[in-house]
Amino acid sequence: MTERLAYVYAVVPASAASDRPGALPGVAGAPVTFVRSGAVAAAVGAVPAAEFSEAALKSRLEDLEWLETTARAHHAVIEALAGHSTVLPLRLATVYLDEARVAEMLREREDAFATLLDRFADHQEWGVKVYADTAPAAAPPPVPSTGPDAGRAYLRGRRRVRQEREDTWRAAQDAVRRTEELARGVAVERARHRPQQGDLARVPGTTGENVANDAYLVPRHLAGEFYDRMRHAADGLPGVRVEVTGPWAPYSFTAPGVREGAPHP
Repeated sequence: MTERLAYVYAVVPASAASDRPGALPGVAGAPVTFVRSGAVAAAVGAVPAAEFSEAALKSRLEDLEWLETTARAHHAVIEALAGHSTVLPLRLATVYLDEARVAEMLREREDAFATLLDRFADHQEWGVKVYADTAPAAAPPPVPSTGPDAGRAYLRGRRRVRQEREDTWRAAQDAVRRTEELARGVAVERARHRPQQGDLARVPGTTGENVANDAYLVPRHLAGEFYDRMRHAADGLPGVRVEVTGPWAPYSFTAPGVREGAPHP
């Protein structure tokens, strides 16, 4: 018989454990079940130790295809749960040796988990990213081959390009301040993340450098107002784009649960 480990997705109120969101497949195709302890419960799945033991995860987490598949399944479970209940998401690849260890973890942290669940009840996470299109609108003119003003024309073109980039960057900073101001009165918390770079920052069909990457915790009944405010944060600021995503489970506001990637004894 293949050895199995207990993969933990999230913590929910114990009352939500009986209100399952249908037959929900999780990581490695394992069905999602619940482990209860007092006022809280954990959504879990039985995954093969061959893939999720500490030794196996050291290499698996470097396999981008495996990582993407696992992350998609992980987040699909959390979002399905969030459609029915308040959820405390745990990190990707949080595993325990068995469900008894999961129950023990819940008993030890029940009060802390219950406090967070009360805090996040009827709240959603929204992401707000600010982008600056710092690519020059036009390339500097080529250096003329002849004429006394050749060098001066080239330098003027270089200065123009530099000035355009600086103007766009300042406008992006203005947009960041606007998002912070517009969030007041509707968001109850903000979490700042490192701006994304490289492929992570590229949205198909768009350009720009990610200069701010924030998450806001918003009461559910104010979500519409928050979205409307944020989508106008870049109005009148050329070269700046604000991207609003959500609603999500409160990934950015959940206290770290357990060390990622190692089965817990």
